[in-house]
Amino acid sequence: MLLKIDHIGIAVRNMADSNELFRRLLGEAHYKIETVETEKVSTSFFRIGDSKIELLEATDPESPIAKYIEKRGEGIHHIAFEVEDIRMAIEHLEKEGFMPLHREPRRGADNKWVAFFHPKSCNGILVELCQSIQE
Repeated sequence: MLLKIDHIGIAVRNMADSNELFRRLLGEAHYKIETVETEKVSTSFFRIGDSKIELLEATDPESPIAKYIEKRGEGIHHIAFEVEDIRMAIEHLEKEGFMPLHREPRRGADNKWVAFFHPKSCNGILVELCQSIQE
């Protein structure tokens, strides 16, 4: 059902500073910056092997990322798993007792359908499922 870790999302206060920090850490610059208006977030992606690091900066003080940083500070926000069929995966995980934050996938960054599961049902980790959008 879960194919691989697609990316690890990291909440940051300042995208420019964090892009430079991760460029130095990983030895390569980010390959994409994208804004997701519905989530009030700006994202920046880095590749590392078959996985990615996604930096997330709030574009609005009321966004989920802004509230996350206010409460917990910068750091790992979520782990995203690639799935083949996101609707089937949501249904399966819900039957297994995991709490979806929404039952219908949404369009997310990096040309993906996304769905999240509440940290309370995942040992304190926000879990994201993602599936590439075929257009």
